[in-house]
Amino acid sequence: MSRRRRRARTGLAELDPVQHARVPRRPVVRGSGGESMPANLNDPSRWKADIARSVDFYNDWFLNSAPVAFREARESTSVAVEAGLEATADLRELTPQALQSQPGIVATLRMCTAPPLAIERLIGLGGVPPAMIRRMEKRAELPARMPAAELERNLAAVSDVLRLLLDRDLFTWLDRESATDDRERGRAIAVVADRLTGSIVNPLLRLGQEQRQLDALRAWLLARGYRDAAGEDDFTFDAMEPGTFRFRANVPAAQSNDRDVNVPMDAVIMPHGAGPRDYPVLIEAKSAGDFTNVNKRRKEEAAKFGQLRFAYGRRIALVLFLGSYFDSGYLGYEAAEGIDWVWEHRPDDLAEVGL
Repeated sequence: MSRRRRRARTGLAELDPVQHARVPRRPVVRGSGGESMPANLNDPSRWKADIARSVDFYNDWFLNSAPVAFREARESTSVAVEAGLEATADLRELTPQALQSQPGIVATLRMCTAPPLAIERLIGLGGVPPAMIRRMEKRAELPARMPAAELERNLAAVSDVLRLLLDRDLFTWLDRESATDDRERGRAIAVVADRLTGSIVNPLLRLGQEQRQLDALRAWLLARGYRDAAGEDDFTFDAMEPGTFRFRANVPAAQSNDRDVNVPMDAVIMPHGAGPRDYPVLIEAKSAGDFTNVNKRRKEEAAKFGQLRFAYGRRIALVLFLGSYFDSGYLGYEAAEGIDWVWEHRPDDLAEVGL
């Protein structure tokens, strides 16, 4: 076991020589008088109003950001779709040779099917190597070391799947021998460009939400005298200086099968005035564009928290920084797991969790 992993198992929690059990160090989660003080998990009377404010907060941001992102992406996708149609003779010659000559068109062709294909679905239906398709989409390149026969076989499988699933209600010219009409081609380009734009913009919006939250958290911390430790190469979770923080940090933990794991955290913050035996405050930024997605993912935080508690005891604290669609079912689930949260629209609650 490496020195760093040994520290993860023993450096942050001492072993009791009598009971041979972990005696966790206390986390810095203080209210007035130095006692633990939950921010929101123990006050359901506030949840309904906070949910409404969070949804409004997200919707305002989305309405201001989404149209700009969509418009910018739409311009480039229209060009890409037109190029894809030209490379395949308006989809009449969707062949392995077309994919080989222009590997990058596979992203456009996925949006030409009914239903449009996610990249994982195309990989699964074609039975082709995931790395090959991702290289074609992201770098517009074919695998450099794949044998020619294997490459030809994989490209044939991809083209077969795409041809079989082409949206013939959209590409009406495929069922006739006459030439494609400019008007129907223009209509098809517009529809496919919208599909492709959505597949591009939605991930960009998710990244935008995440960055907005981290920017808000950073601004709150800097305004209160915290220092970003991002440039410090010798950073370790158990040796942070008081008044410092770090984004995108791994926290060493453990699983019930006694395996060491690294738990990724969006922010690790050591409060001002923390002692040498205090834990940092761990923060996970969460957002989503609808209620369904967050309820599907609500066990993720509980799994992380379980790993942390297994390693450091029940006093370790995980705080969620929430900003978008989170209903009472989600909040109740997290509260039952002992996970507290702070809303993006009310960041001063961070003071209640020790910051």
